Amino acid sequence: MTIEDKNNFAGSQDGFERLWTPHRMVYIGGESKPKDDSIEQCPFCVIPQGADEPGLVVARGKHAYVVLNLYPYNSGHLMVVPYEHVSLYSDIDESTLTEIGTLTQHAMKALTHAFNPNGFNIGMNQGEAGGAGIAAHLHQHVVPRWVGDANFFPIIGQVKAIPALLTDTRKKLAEAWQHVSSTEH
Repeated sequence: MTIEDKNNFAGSQDGFERLWTPHRMVYIGGESKPKDDSIEQCPFCVIPQGADEPGLVVARGKHAYVVLNLYPYNSGHLMVVPYEHVSLYSDIDESTLTEIGTLTQHAMKALTHAFNPNGFNIGMNQGEAGGAGIAAHLHQHVVPRWVGDANFFPIIGQVKAIPALLTDTRKKLAEAWQHVSSTEH
């Protein structure tokens, strides 16, 4: 084996830069996730049983509710969550499907009224392999985005700058939700 062969043993150049994030192993390992798939362990089943403010609930519908993400990618990061403990988008009924869509549209309007984002990321991660933090309970992310919001903090300092407290953000979004609702009717 030549020295060149030994250097290739560890992998060859492929043109990709690597960002090593060993701190993410806590998330991957599931230390803060529910221990099982039971409804009693599911935060998305527990949250709507309580009051809106401490649960960070922004709005409630008949089949789903809107809640702030405890670990937001950006200020105002919302999730639209069905009340039913179901894991896959393909398993929800038509009325829940429709309401999730309607609540998502309304969330975009409320976020626009409250924070004036330049765009949105909307999506669902399904199953552990698909990136779902809580795979047992379906939830759709609605993430407001601004030009230049992805800066060097998370890369260099392992820090995400969130400029507002979750409680203040929830209050502002709940007020915006009501404002948008009153102007639609």
